[in-house]
Amino acid sequence: MEKVLSGKQSPFATEPIGRLIVKFAVPSVIALLVNSLYNIVDQIFIGWGVGYLGNGATNIVFPITIIALALSMMIGNGGAAYLSLKLGEGEVETARKGVGNAVTLVTIVSIILTAIFLIWINPILTLFGATEVLRPYALEYGAIIGIGLPFMMISAAINSMIRADGSPKYAMLSMVIGAIINVILDPIFIFIFEMGVKGAAIATIIGQVASFVVSVIYMPRFKSVHLHSSSFRPQVKTCGNIVVFGLSSFITQFAITIVMAMTNNLLTQYGAASVYGSEIPLTATGIVMKVNQIMIAILLGIATGAQPIIGYNYGAKSYNRVKKALEIALIASEVVLIIAFLIFQFTPMSVVSLFGSEEGLYNEFAVMAFRIFLLLCPLTGFQTVAAVYLQAVGKPVKSAILSLARQIIFFVPTALILPIFLGVKGVLWTGPVADGLAFILSLAFLIYERNHLKKKHIQIA
Repeated sequence: MEKVLSGKQSPFATEPIGRLIVKFAVPSVIALLVNSLYNIVDQIFIGWGVGYLGNGATNIVFPITIIALALSMMIGNGGAAYLSLKLGEGEVETARKGVGNAVTLVTIVSIILTAIFLIWINPILTLFGATEVLRPYALEYGAIIGIGLPFMMISAAINSMIRADGSPKYAMLSMVIGAIINVILDPIFIFIFEMGVKGAAIATIIGQVASFVVSVIYMPRFKSVHLHSSSFRPQVKTCGNIVVFGLSSFITQFAITIVMAMTNNLLTQYGAASVYGSEIPLTATGIVMKVNQIMIAILLGIATGAQPIIGYNYGAKSYNRVKKALEIALIASEVVLIIAFLIFQFTPMSVVSLFGSEEGLYNEFAVMAFRIFLLLCPLTGFQTVAAVYLQAVGKPVKSAILSLARQIIFFVPTALILPIFLGVKGVLWTGPVADGLAFILSLAFLIYERNHLKKKHIQIA
């Protein structure tokens, strides 16, 4: 029988919360940031080497990358939350099965997703807003990116569990190695070999394979559980628990795909009736959304860094430590968001100019998109942290509702209504409206959960 470490022996139970948050959140932020930067780096080099049509093509393919990331985060974050909670409860054998089943599940899902995308790539690109001008670039880029999806998904899922195992720096190393390779190879393939968008896609895949190899090497080295071959044998109940625990992460990411597909089509439709045309709004707003994705990656990094700390202490009934971890995660998120807000509102061209040298109407729309779409970005931290917190304490339904709020419940109807009255600008105003409404709901959830923690603390005092 495997001996369970007591709460006193675990750093999650003894180390200062602030120090733990830094220890886990910083590597988590870097790892998620690097994962988001893969496509951004491609876009920067493509912008300078191919032009804004090449960037438009990567915007069309980007949603499939988000779907892949959504599935890998659902399984990886679900497995990580399950691992932390079960370790806090002292159920080591159950925790071990959770890790093994998560790896098996993400492998199966990644292969299925790759097959679906490559077989039906043309109609999928149409669904994501491909115009006839952008389609050749999108097909060339997407066909190669699709091949690398399993490597990206498996490494991302394993990294979530590596962080929960207490090795956030290793998880960070895995992602950073892949990113460095991508950054080195992008200009070589695009400018020296003149391979265009195809070269950017190949560089991305090579980087993802490197991250995959480093992540898999860690598997026999798990510290909190010792994995056996039987751990990877899928069990319906265990896989179901992993999916439920990670459902909020999936919804948060997958909803971005729905938002991007709808936004791309609306921008194409209403842009055609404006002075900007179809391609400029689609490409410029795509850049805004990818920059926003970087911001979300930082927020998720802070929240997922706090997740194992919250999950372990909630399972161990150390509610004061849970409360403190939540508060620190919220404060850190707001600091990041305020800095981002100042950049987007006062120096948006400094961001736009990273993606190529354009002028006139393109720059005009890009600046307007940053200022309007991300107007209320300081409010998004509450929703992100609250959703991950609810996931960590084993309340996936509430977490899922919160994740659905901004991207689906509030965004979709607003996106369908505002452009009717405001044209292409109405698509941009959808962002702050949805952010404001989601903030109100998130704040209500956080206040309720804070009061709930107080009651539980009193009960065990």
